[in-house]
Amino acid sequence: MIALIEKIRGGNDLSAFDVQEAVAFLLSDSIEAKTKADFLTALHEKGESAGEIAGFVRVLLERAVPLQIDGAGEPIIDVCGTGGDGIDLFNVSTAITFILAAGGATVVKHGNRRVTSRSGSADVLEALSIAIDLEPDNLSECIKRLGCGFVYARTYHPAFRAMAEMRLRLARKHQRTIFNLLGPLLNPARPKRQLIGVFAPHLTTLFAEVLRQLDCERAWIVSGTAVDTLTLDDVSTIGPTSVAELNAGKITSAVLDTRWLAIPQATLPELIGGDARTNAETITQILAGAETGPKRDLVVVNAAAGFVVAGLANEMNAGIAMAREEIDSGRALEKLKALQNYRL
Repeated sequence: MIALIEKIRGGNDLSAFDVQEAVAFLLSDSIEAKTKADFLTALHEKGESAGEIAGFVRVLLERAVPLQIDGAGEPIIDVCGTGGDGIDLFNVSTAITFILAAGGATVVKHGNRRVTSRSGSADVLEALSIAIDLEPDNLSECIKRLGCGFVYARTYHPAFRAMAEMRLRLARKHQRTIFNLLGPLLNPARPKRQLIGVFAPHLTTLFAEVLRQLDCERAWIVSGTAVDTLTLDDVSTIGPTSVAELNAGKITSAVLDTRWLAIPQATLPELIGGDARTNAETITQILAGAETGPKRDLVVVNAAAGFVVAGLANEMNAGIAMAREEIDSGRALEKLKALQNYRL
């Protein structure tokens, strides 16, 4: 691993073979935690290339618990954010899971417990009384029956369990690593469509290139304006959102401002969440139609983006109309209740 660290510090990218070795070292009990941290820090300081990120994804997916979801309806999509934006919102990507599933998408939601936020997707789903630890056969059946299901990273990625303590230690030092990028890319179901939120605008095109190398069919990677230098790993209703789209191998970039779509401009305090219990209540209130303000608007526009990526809406206005209909009809809330009541 020392040789790999020296290679990186020399400004050189890792080869596919180097990445295989690096993952083996990171998972080895014989390598000191400090050496592993030095490697991850050096790689981040150099700047992870698209090829390196795609290489880590391939190697880690080879080590993941397989998840086959044959028989589920198309389109299959994942909606996930990197986190790490320094803003505690209310698990927006989890909220839109129920809306997209109600609207005809099959949502295979990949996520984890909190690392840098007050509530990760696993935490808020647990607070919603939804099982987060389904084994592959049970989860596959859940997805086929209900059109959605949650893939808990620690269950399906032994590597995440092995490195959880080290990642937490680095997070406490505010040291980002490649693992702050990998989460949305490691879904073992390997969905061909993805809506991914990232914590910095420059990552949108990088992620699009990674997904192209991983043979993704269609994706939006978004990073939204918050306030000052802060950004959201979601489509923003506060200000413009940087969007990189991958569609049939072609990458394009754009700026989306939801004010163009007649969505009222929000302020950051209006969108802040809380702990898992608080966020679970917020999601329930939005889906039940009791929350009609800025938080609902944020969910609606992000669900709209999901409908576009899934191919169920041609453009954002149509997606917004679909999202509102799934909430207002009660179908999104029914999806939530179905998951709460799911038993094999």
